[in-house]
Amino acid sequence: MNTLFLFGTSLFGTSAVTSAGTPIFSAASEAAGNSSIFGSIADFAVSMMETLGGIGIALLIALENIFPPIPSEVILPLAGFTASQGASFGLVAAVIWATLGSVVGALALYGIAWLFGRDRTRWFLSKLPLMDLNDIDRTEAFFERHERSAVFFGRMVPIFRSLISLPAGVVKMNLTKFILFTTVGSLIWNTALIYAGYVLGENWTQVEVYLGMFSKIVAIAIVLAVLAWVCVKLWNRQKKKNSPREN
Repeated sequence: MNTLFLFGTSLFGTSAVTSAGTPIFSAASEAAGNSSIFGSIADFAVSMMETLGGIGIALLIALENIFPPIPSEVILPLAGFTASQGASFGLVAAVIWATLGSVVGALALYGIAWLFGRDRTRWFLSKLPLMDLNDIDRTEAFFERHERSAVFFGRMVPIFRSLISLPAGVVKMNLTKFILFTTVGSLIWNTALIYAGYVLGENWTQVEVYLGMFSKIVAIAIVLAVLAWVCVKLWNRQKKKNSPREN
């Protein structure tokens, strides 16, 4: 009975304190610092974990999938740090709850895209400047060829972590496959970040520093890719306009 009780408190979470008598979640909040929005997000995460324990982690990660301004780069290492300080949820429980939240959040976006549908999506995208149906057809074909690897690796790349669920829903990717590759990809990402916070202890904020740099590189790459695409489309359009004159 005692073993079951301990497992239950480890999984669901209750209030806990450090060996020095300081509330664990207060210590985690202080480690984050109070500067900029980073401290505010950490405070919000701390409050959720303190109130709901492991369920709080799941809710935060589910929200992160739907609302990216709540970054997993903060939530996951913070969960690992609190687990390392003797919190009522342990390392394994933190990973389980985070992965559950990842899958729930991904399924929410998948469902929204599925309901919106392929025809509406094609109509909407075709109305965007420079976009035509050939571009949409090529994108759909590429995703359908690589849907499993796209979902799996996409769950481990900032920005794409959330967005990858949308094309999967639009093309109505097999739900079982979507859940499987979302779960595995999320499990790897969540384990890495939670364990990093667990090992780094009070220096868990270093995880966000390095991943923040990676996120910026990804964002710059996306901007450059979009700019390159726009330039190519404009050049091709101008070329077509000039072709009759040359003939």
